[in-house]
Amino acid sequence: MTALLGLMLLCLLLSTVMPRVLARAKWPEREPVLALGVWQCLVVSVLLCCGLGLALAASAALPAVREVLFSVAPRQVEDAYGFAGSEQWGAVAALLLAYGGLHTALSLVREIRVARAARSRRQAELALLAPELPPAAAVYEPSRERERLVVLESLQPAAWSLPGPSARLVVTTGALRRLSDRELAAVLDHERGHVRARHHWLLQCAEALAAGFPGVAVFGAFRDEVGRLVELAADDTASRRHGRLATALALVELNSGLGVFGDCPAQLAQVPRRVDRLLAGEPRLPVGHRVRLTAAGLTALTVPVLLAFAPGLHALL
Repeated sequence: MTALLGLMLLCLLLSTVMPRVLARAKWPEREPVLALGVWQCLVVSVLLCCGLGLALAASAALPAVREVLFSVAPRQVEDAYGFAGSEQWGAVAALLLAYGGLHTALSLVREIRVARAARSRRQAELALLAPELPPAAAVYEPSRERERLVVLESLQPAAWSLPGPSARLVVTTGALRRLSDRELAAVLDHERGHVRARHHWLLQCAEALAAGFPGVAVFGAFRDEVGRLVELAADDTASRRHGRLATALALVELNSGLGVFGDCPAQLAQVPRRVDRLLAGEPRLPVGHRVRLTAAGLTALTVPVLLAFAPGLHALL
């Protein structure tokens, strides 16, 4: 059962060492979209190690599972995995991994339900504050409109998005008064970047994994980094169309009254760094560097599969 042992050791390595390496790297600030992809590859690789390990452990513990998984494989392939005499510890490993898989699924379902309930509550509140026009008076076709801009009466400058089948971009009258036309356009494109990239799905998955396994470093780091990187990616979406200066000024105008440029809550502490990053205007990484990082992320996905199939492939050669 060297394949199962190798998968568990790889899972331990990816769960402890790699998150620290990625979290300390400087390049994600220059390539947030690529960094999001690499982080997803890392997390999926950890989940692959657990899923493939569960399949091997269940095969060792239950002959019925082994017959199903190796029904079309030659006899020497099954023998190469060394299932004989490993029923007891295979059952223990299978139970532990199955519990982890079930816990992950339940955490994800719970997070999705909580997020949907919160989104429905905010949409209901928004409908009370800014009700939609009746169909006869509407100047657009609701069936074709997938994004609506809603203006709320408030002195506090703010803007946010409500993702969903019919996305809402919300901006307050305070923001309209304080922002120039270009700054307002940058803010709206920032929020559109979140909606179009489905960042809420990524945030929900990251939160579910971190909440379900609070002691696993990779999931906690994934949640923290995703929350930061999606904002950087949306900043880049806005700055490509409206310029870095306009996007930075819009961030300052929207957040200056919240105390983010002094002592502030942790969730707002990234705003000054985002402004500095936009004003610094560092170029993107060279193409060769981006290709190597992409290859590293894809390698993280393929290594668990190769480890799981290595004994069988070796037996066939």
